[in-house]
Amino acid sequence: MQKKQFYFFVTLLLLSFQLQAQYTEVINSNRPGASESAFAVGTNVLQFEAGAFTVKEEHTPLEYDISGFGLDFAVRYGLLFEQLELQVNGTYQNDTQTFTSGAIPFERDRANFTNFTVGAKYLIFDPYKTAEEAKPNLYSYHANRKFKWKSLIPAVSVYAGANFDTADNPFLAPDVEGISPKIMLLTQHNFSGGWVFVMNFSQNRIGSDFSEFQYVLTLTHSFTPQWVVFGETQGINSDFYADNIFRVGGAYLWTKDFQLDANIAFNTKDTPSIFNIAFGASYRLDFHKDKKIDNGNTAKDEAKRQQRKNKNKANNFDSGMQP
Repeated sequence: MQKKQFYFFVTLLLLSFQLQAQYTEVINSNRPGASESAFAVGTNVLQFEAGAFTVKEEHTPLEYDISGFGLDFAVRYGLLFEQLELQVNGTYQNDTQTFTSGAIPFERDRANFTNFTVGAKYLIFDPYKTAEEAKPNLYSYHANRKFKWKSLIPAVSVYAGANFDTADNPFLAPDVEGISPKIMLLTQHNFSGGWVFVMNFSQNRIGSDFSEFQYVLTLTHSFTPQWVVFGETQGINSDFYADNIFRVGGAYLWTKDFQLDANIAFNTKDTPSIFNIAFGASYRLDFHKDKKIDNGNTAKDEAKRQQRKNKNKANNFDSGMQP
């Protein structure tokens, strides 16, 4: 990407981020990984995220394998405040479990939601909400990519919601059913050079005999404004199931409101071993309205004015000495 394009793009994103806190000019999707961003979608933004994945598991000690498919979805809506987001999340799985230990293989078909939650997320701390150093350096491409100490301070959000589990669900522990709480702590570091590090820590189905703790650590890197790659690790720990799952993949920004993604997931044990392939997409309906700022303009108007000013500066600078 040319330097002039870089200045224009970085200015657009960072200025919009400062003035509007949560809302961004391009879609803010939690896909394709299992982690969730600390930031909300923005007020009056309705966002849909969905995907399909293969299911392939082999349990060596118990001599069974599982094959099938799954669908996952999320509906996100920014309500009242830029920091607040309402969510509905679900994962549906349909598979066949085949036991091979006997003389004749035995199969059973399974289908249900592995999770269905309704909740809300709220940003409680944003280190760059008003920070002057969040602004890009319009005169140096390299200055925008060098390490900044303030990036060690993460944005922090909290989540509270409820699980809705049906009785006799073959994917859940025995006697897990009904409504149970879920809480989560989310942090996000935005580093220079297009690097973002997200951490999620959650306690799920609180109060049940099989309450579950999870953590997800995700590192993403954007090579261009359209392409991003990621790697993550997910730890799961409960009396019913424990695992460490790894994912790698990427996403492509088709338009500012539409994103495509793909990833693979795997683990390193055989109780069971896991290898899944997933594809998905995210789309938003953007009804966001900018609030007026001190000079009477909206944030978007102010951003466009500043872009023209900064573009002229960059053109004048490039016509002379180079950074």
